[in-house]
Amino acid sequence: MATQPSDPDVVREACSECGRETVHDVSVEIRTESEKDENAQFSREPYRIATCTECGTETATRMNNA
Repeated sequence: MATQPSDPDVVREACSECGRETVHDVSVEIRTESEKDENAQFSREPYRIATCTECGTETATRMNNA
């Protein structure tokens, strides 16, 4: 039996809430980490956002650990 090629647009990841591997919507978002207005422009960092399409659980991972 031939196997089907995986879809490059579908990201499967482990979901801690579902307890199994599910399809996730993945995006990159710039988030401001400082709560002070005068430093906010200097505290923006990229985050990888993964949202489970089964339960809606969102996981944010900081991409720059400078």
